[in-house]
This record gives sequence, structure tokens and C-alpha cells, in this order.
Amino acid sequence: MSTVIHPQKRPLLRHCFPTKPPPAPPYSSFLSLPKPKSHHHQHLLISSPTSLSRHTRPKPPPILNDINSLLSLLNLSVQYSDADLAKAVHASSLKFPEDSHLGNSLVLAYLKLGLLNHSLNVFASLSCPTVVTYSSLISGFAKSNQGSKAIQLFMKMRAEGIEPNEFTFVAILSACARILELELGFQVHGLAIKMGFLDSTFVANALMGLYGKFTGSLGFVFKVFDEMLQRDVASWNTVISSLVKEGMYEKAFEYFRVMLGIYCFRADFFTISAVLSACEGSNDFMKGKEVHAHAIRIGLEGNLSVNNALIGLYTKCGSVGDVVVLFENMPVRDVITWTEMITAYMEFGLVDLAVEVFNEMPEKNCISYNALMAGFCRNGEGLKAVKLFIEMVEEGLELTDFSLSSVINACSLIMDANTSEQIQGFCVKFGFGSNVRVEAALLDMCIRCGRMADAEKMFHMWPLEHNSSVVYTSMLCGYARNGQPDEAISLFRRCRLEGTMDMDEVTLTSVLGACGTLGFQEIGEQIHCHALKTGFVTDLGVLNSIISMYAKCGNMNGAIKIFSVIPIRDVVSWNALIAGHILHRQGEEALSVWSEMEAAGMQPDTVTLLLVISAYRHTNLDLVDDCRRLFLSMRTNYDIEPTSQHYASFVGVLGHWGFLEEAEEMIEKMTVEPKASVWRALLDRCRIRLNTKIGKRVAKHLLAMKPQDPSTYILISNLYSASGRWHCSEMVREDMRQNGFQKNPARSWIIHKNSVQSFYARDKLHHQTKDIYRGLKILDLECKKAGYVQDTSFVLHEVEEHQKKDFLLYHSAKLATTYGLLMTKRGEAVRIVKNIHVCGDCHTFMKFVSIITKREILLRDASGFHCFRNGQCSCKDYW
Repeated sequence: MSTVIHPQKRPLLRHCFPTKPPPAPPYSSFLSLPKPKSHHHQHLLISSPTSLSRHTRPKPPPILNDINSLLSLLNLSVQYSDADLAKAVHASSLKFPEDSHLGNSLVLAYLKLGLLNHSLNVFASLSCPTVVTYSSLISGFAKSNQGSKAIQLFMKMRAEGIEPNEFTFVAILSACARILELELGFQVHGLAIKMGFLDSTFVANALMGLYGKFTGSLGFVFKVFDEMLQRDVASWNTVISSLVKEGMYEKAFEYFRVMLGIYCFRADFFTISAVLSACEGSNDFMKGKEVHAHAIRIGLEGNLSVNNALIGLYTKCGSVGDVVVLFENMPVRDVITWTEMITAYMEFGLVDLAVEVFNEMPEKNCISYNALMAGFCRNGEGLKAVKLFIEMVEEGLELTDFSLSSVINACSLIMDANTSEQIQGFCVKFGFGSNVRVEAALLDMCIRCGRMADAEKMFHMWPLEHNSSVVYTSMLCGYARNGQPDEAISLFRRCRLEGTMDMDEVTLTSVLGACGTLGFQEIGEQIHCHALKTGFVTDLGVLNSIISMYAKCGNMNGAIKIFSVIPIRDVVSWNALIAGHILHRQGEEALSVWSEMEAAGMQPDTVTLLLVISAYRHTNLDLVDDCRRLFLSMRTNYDIEPTSQHYASFVGVLGHWGFLEEAEEMIEKMTVEPKASVWRALLDRCRIRLNTKIGKRVAKHLLAMKPQDPSTYILISNLYSASGRWHCSEMVREDMRQNGFQKNPARSWIIHKNSVQSFYARDKLHHQTKDIYRGLKILDLECKKAGYVQDTSFVLHEVEEHQKKDFLLYHSAKLATTYGLLMTKRGEAVRIVKNIHVCGDCHTFMKFVSIITKREILLRDASGFHCFRNGQCSCKDYW
């Protein structure tokens, strides 16, 4: 049970705690004061601590010329926690010949007073320490988290031929449990069987407590429990808490019922706390309420541990009001209670109230700080978490691996590379760099802050003896998140061959995301089959990822099939299907799904409305009026405030259908300052509609905003280049270079024989370069015979005309198309993926290729799918 904070220390909580009697005067004065001159003084010296009545005849002070007097004083020193008196008795004992009883009593007294070193010194001076002395010392060191010293004493005792008793076994098993020494625990278990001490309830309980500390050792707990001749409440508590630790909540409830019913044991505070933890872990609020009612019936409603467990239960399964009522009605509170309240408020997103509780805490420790810091991270307040960590360091508080993991997570939230480097340096400098948990968090932080090179260095240096599954999963997610999906797939394949990665729902979701990004349907299908075999297909997150994967791989029928078999869909499921239809430019189908979603009573989120607005760009008919009504009704009908993304999407719809003036006017009338993304959406539509008049005005707005991404500069530069204003185009690109931005190089790829074949413009690194270039020239010649004319306006460099034509010929999309035609069977569709928008010349080229080869070409670029068939494209030349 945790230590209770007393009101005398903190007046704010005086009403929460019982009154404590004033401390008695120390007894060490007996050995230093002169002989009393009168009976009156004698009465004053001895009546106060022994609480004698006014009419009781005072006893004379103890005479210190015999061992019994010293033993009496030792008992008093322990009773009144008077270390000075114990030391004085120790000093006086040196005048007498060695007495084993007095020596052992001194050892015990020092242990009870928390003076382990003094106890050990006395022990070292004993010529014949007993098993009681050894057992007491072993127990004392175990309780003081000095398990290694306790084990050394046990070994010394065995070496001296002293046989352990049941208390020795309990002490050494407790030491093994504290330092997680399972191997020695097995040996002690064997010794207990050999010496016949397994019949002792206390020894059996200690053994179960040891095994319960280790994951996967539940079988040993049950074996000891089943073989016990006599059980007590502690026996049942150990089994129940071990089951809760392993997440076997139903089994824990079953043992609780058997304990109360068949065996008629009365539950104590430890039992109730463990079962409440099981209710919290299983999200079984009704059962939690039943246990709460049982606790009230047996008189534990005021117990501190039970109430702390109840706060945890109501935090997870109840309401914030329930938690507050519990807290306010608690007769006694400790630091755990206050920390639980911080966690509760953070769980409910009430950050300010959590901070208020933290500031009002009568006493704080590092766990309280850690709870607040973790709460900040949970609520996306990364900067506040970092500031709190700095405060912890400045105040000299103990830093645990949890503290470091929390501040590392905070750095991951703010995604600042410089801050992350400083935190990493701090961890390494103060010796936390070798901690597996901290190191794994550092790796994840590097990934989230875009420091993939540093993450790869840590990954390659990761010790093989440590469990690397989590690290491999982090790297895989990092590759997928940082635009390196092919590295993610490569790592996944390697891990499957080596068996170094646990295939959990996080891994499956990440790999499916990478498959979707690459258009790698073969691997995606394998993951789908694995999910079916292993039961992960019941996980909604995995199913939603499968829908998205099939849609991005061009298989909408597969996406629709998965969606149709999901028994209970969430908003992400609907969003995934709508997004798939939009990617395939199927506006009507996307709006049909939206209608089904509304009919099903599913509440849309901000992403849903963003997708639905975008769908109106891909309808066969002009439905701008419907889109406008939806956009204007977002607040009233769905209680969703339009964001810059919604504005940008609606601007894209207006621009697509030719309402450029209305789009510009709407942006000008926005109540908040429009972000660059909104203006960029209009500029893109001006490019497609060739409206340079509005485009120039929009470009000025964008340049004045000093955009922080290269795409905006490139879009403006392209607009100037297309109109022949090369000087302005070069100025924009120079400005982009000075700001440290680089254009994302155009890359096209094809999946062939389960591998990614990538191409860049004028790329000659492929092992079949000669065949590809020769085939492309033939293809280009045949297209020109069919009427294809290169459009050099898409070459955005001021060079000679023949150089522009040469640049156009070897664009990455054309190289990939040629390779696809060379490597696939006649009549088979060619599937290409491109990381940015396909240029207009490549788009025209592929139309002609589809005619002369009589092949279907399916290209997915940043705007969605283009299906080229018989000289036509599914995008209708708007992308």
C-alpha cells in the first residue's frame, strides 16, 4: 500500500486525513542524562512516552547493567523509530561479552529502522549468526531493492551450513522476484521441494509471486497453486493478479467468483484492486460497477488502493464526472491518487484541468511529472511536454526510461530535427543510449523527424540479442511514411525470410500502405491472405487498409468486395471507399457511396466532407450547385468547420467547371487569411484552363506569402514558362533554391516479376537501358507517323528547340511505358505509377501508344488514374 501524505505537511488536504498523535520524545536521553534528582523529574522522563495515567506510580528508569535492559530499550527504539537510541544501545552493548540474542536483536532493530549498513556491520561482528538473523537481513535487503546483496547473503548462509527456514525461502524468493532472477528462483523452488517447505502457504505464495513476474510463466503459477495443501487470501490474490497481468481477464473473473463462492474467502483490498484492473483492461464497465458495489458491501469503499483502482476504471470506461465524484469523496488520498487524476483529465482531453491538479498536488514525484508529460503527448502538446522535461532536469528530479521515452515522443510530435538531435545527445550523454526502450523511442523519433539516415545508422547498429521486432516495424513504418515504399517492401520481405518481425496489425497496416503507394498488388494480396489465415482480417484497421490498397493498385472491384463484407464499418471504411472512387475519377460512384453513408446514419468527419467535395470534380455532369450547397451547409448540417483544405477542394471544383472568377472572389471574401494551398488550387485550375490573367494575380499572392514548399514555386515557374516569360520563371526557381527547397525528381516505375523497376528522366542506370532506348525511339517514330507531335512548351528550360525535343523523348513515364511494353505479353495492360503529375506531352504520347500497340495503359499519377485506351484517356484531358 502506498504511503499517505499527511495533512501536517500540506494544509490544503487537512480534511482528507486522520489525526496523528504527536511524536514521542526520543529515548536515547536515558543513556546520556544524569541520575534524576527527584521523583518529579523521574516521572517527567518516563511517563510521557508510555502514556501513564495521572495516578499511576512512576517506574524507575531501566538499569543498564544487564542484557535485558538493553533489549527493552531496543524494543522502545523500534517502537518510537528512534535511531539514536538504537545506536546508543549498540554502543553500550560493546561493554558486555558477545550475546547472540542481543546481537540478533540489534540486527533486527537496525533493519526495522531502515539502517541497513548498520545492520550489516553488527551482523559481520557476530560469531554465530542464526537463521533468523540471515532471514531478516535477506528480507531487509530485498525490500530495499538490493536483491543482489540479499542473494549474496543467502549464498553465504548456505556456505556456512545453516539450513533455511520458511521465512528464509520467502525472503530469497522475494529478492529473486524484485531483480527478475528466474533461474535462481527455479533452484530455490527445487530446494524448497527437497526440504519439504512447499507445504508452507507462505513459501508457495512467494513462489507464485516470483513466477507471476515473468511473461509466459503463468503455467508455473497454476502448478504451484493447484498443489497447495492450504491456501489463504494472498494465494488467490497472486493468481488473480498474475492472470490480469497476462491479460486473461475472463479467467481472473472466474477465479474471483470461485474464491468468493466455493471457498468462501473474504476479498481484501488487494483482491478488489486486481479485479477492478481486470474490468478496466477488458472494458467491462458493468462488471466494474458490480465489483464496486461488492467493495462497498464489505466495507472497502474508503480504502485508498480500491479507490485508486476505481479512478482508473472510471477513467477508461466511465465519464469525467464519475471520476471527479470519486476523487472528491475519498477520505484519504496519496500521490498515486493525484497522479491518477492527472491521467484521467488527460484521457478526457481536459489538459488545463490536469495541469491545475498537478499544481495543487501536496507532494509530487517523478511519476507525477511523467504522467503530466505523457498526457501532453497524448493530447498533441509536444512543446509543453518538452518544457516540462526541461523543468524536471533543472529541478534535479529522477529521470526514468519512461521520462526519456515521453520527451522523445514529444519531439516526434513537434517533428523538429534540431530539438530531436539535442534530446538524443542528452540521452547518450547521461547513459540512457544503451537502454533498449529509450533506444527504440529514439529510432522512432528520428523517423518521424525525417532523419532517415540517422535512423538507418541506429537500425544497423541494433544489438541482435535484443528483441528487434518492434524496431523492424518502426523502420518499415518510417520508410512508408517518408516516401520510401520500395525500401519498406524490401525490408518486409527480408524480415519474413529471417523471421525477425512479428506480423501484428501495425505491421500489416504499414505494409499494405506501402503496397498501395507502389501499386504492388501481388504483395498486397499476399498480406490479405496472411490476414485471413492469422485472424487479423477481423481487425477493422487492417480491413480499411486492404480497401485502400486495392483501390490504389487499380482494383476497385477488390476494394468494393472487401468493403461489402465488413460487418461493422467505421467512418474510415466509408472514407477509404469514397477516396478509391475519386482516385479512379468515378465521381458519380463516390457520391453514391456518400448517399449510402448518410442513409446508414454514419456521421461524417472532416475527411469525409473533403473527399465528397472533391468528388464533384469527377462527375460527368456539372453539379457545382450541389457542391456549393454542401460546402455552405458544413457548419449547420454536420457541425464541421471548413478548413483551408475544404476551401482548396471547393476552389478546385469551381475551377474545374470554369468558375474561376467565382473561385477568386470566394478566396478574397474568406473570413480568415487563406493559406497557400487555397491559392495553389486556383493557380492549378488556371494552368489547366490556360487563364493567365487570373493566374498572374494568384501567382503574386502566392509569392508574397513566401511558401514553404517547392511545389508552389514549381507551379508558378511553370506558369511563367508556359507563357514564354523565361526570366520570371528563372527568378522564381532561384528564389526556391535560396530558400533551400529542391524539386522532387520525377520518377516512374513498373512492378515486374515482383520487383520495382524505377526510371528517372534520361535515366541510363537500368540494366536494359539499350533495349529500352532503342524501343522508345521506334515507338516515338511510329507515334509520329500516326500524328503525334511533341509539345515543347512542357520543357521548362530556355534551350534550343532540338534540345527540348530530346528532353521530352526521355521523360521517365515514356521510359517506363517502353519497358512495360517490352516485358509484358501482347494484349496485356501496362501498369505505371508516377510520383508527380504526368506532363502534357507524355499524356499525348500515351494516347498514341494505346492506338499503335492496341494495348491499354493504366497510369496513376498525383492526380489519380489515367486509363489510355484507343487514343482516349479516362481523365478527359483534365488532370
